[in-house]
Amino acid sequence: MSVNKAILIGNLGKDPELRYTPGGKAVATFPLATTERWTSQEGQKNESTTWHNIVAWGRQAEVIKEYLAKGRQVYIEGRIVNRSYDDKDGNKRYVSEVVVQSFQFIGGRPGGAGDERDFSQAPPADESAPAPDTSETDDDLPF
Repeated sequence: MSVNKAILIGNLGKDPELRYTPGGKAVATFPLATTERWTSQEGQKNESTTWHNIVAWGRQAEVIKEYLAKGRQVYIEGRIVNRSYDDKDGNKRYVSEVVVQSFQFIGGRPGGAGDERDFSQAPPADESAPAPDTSETDDDLPF
């Protein structure tokens, strides 16, 4: 038995980018920041932010693009995928991504009331679809 599951609550680092595969399948990608805060034994407040690459497929990708923007908070459940690609200079690059299986908007909408829509029943991501080519945007990510 094995389990590959990631559960994240964090804030978008930038607006989701929506693209379509040559076969017409929607794919959205965006960075998600999770921040841990703690107080040291000396009473000093500390925080550490971890950035995650998020990938959503199909209708989930289109909904994410429509409703989420930089700074918005979201709950995501997904699976961790590791892959490699060659960048424009021919160097092998490695990337870890969380492929969305379900998500839920949390926190308030800018200028509006809270929106806690649950998309756990949304059509699942197409697991057989190829990973998106993010080689041209990886240089923009802060990690």
